[in-house]
Amino acid sequence: MANDFKLYRYDPSLAAAVIFVALFVAVSILHPYQLLRTRTWFFIPFVVGGFFEAIGYVGRAIGSQETPNWSIGAFVLQSVLILVAPAVFAASIYMELGRIIRLTDGAAFSLVRINWLTKIFVGGDVLSFLMQSSGGGIMAGKSNSSMTTGEHIIIGGLLVQIIFFGFFVVVALTFQTRMQKMPTSRVLADVRIASAWKKHIYALYGGSCLILIRSVFRLIEFAQGNDGYFISHEWFLYVFDSILMFGTMVLFAAVHPSELNALLNGGRGRVVRRAVSVYSLK
Repeated sequence: MANDFKLYRYDPSLAAAVIFVALFVAVSILHPYQLLRTRTWFFIPFVVGGFFEAIGYVGRAIGSQETPNWSIGAFVLQSVLILVAPAVFAASIYMELGRIIRLTDGAAFSLVRINWLTKIFVGGDVLSFLMQSSGGGIMAGKSNSSMTTGEHIIIGGLLVQIIFFGFFVVVALTFQTRMQKMPTSRVLADVRIASAWKKHIYALYGGSCLILIRSVFRLIEFAQGNDGYFISHEWFLYVFDSILMFGTMVLFAAVHPSELNALLNGGRGRVVRRAVSVYSLK
């Protein structure tokens, strides 16, 4: 741990921050529109995560104008919100798998009982969220001891997130493999369901992969310490966090889970059909 603690080890880029404020605001406006129009309420956490991202980059934009006398407030704003947003995304992703399983009548193929699926994964997600947010706040204490304590808590939170996400992918893959080998009568009887569950489970894999890559990057970043190579070069954050999380939001705008809700309700309800054909498996 370096003795010369700094909030930033570079001059934050105003241009990069403004670009991602604009990108996240745009996609974060689209998601509430889709959610309200289709009443896909379980995706509320995902929408909240998008606004966390947008506000977080506002904090970075403010920080870029304060160099070298950065304020704690703006630093904590960007540090905590950008850090915890993927954990909020994950909550909706976990709940979507439960809806895929119910849609296909595939509870027998799940490694985790359907009644416990959301509780277990969202519970782990909440734990990860609380650890990362509290660690981010402690790091702003502007001392080596608070920095060390905050980093350790964040690293623990990221490890919890990675473990739960890894297990989630195993559960999803096991369900998919079993379902493909022995489709349920509901899947065989309805071509819409047969197409929809595959499309949405591949979207889950895509989003999970992006969040996992980002979480592993942040884990390494914090493990290196305040004077580490990753945290000392701003472009790593934008390549391995900002772009990946924006891509996650775009993915779920394109393959929106409203289709699952409509099919679960017997075909009633609105469906967002924006670019979903790209992910169809026919």
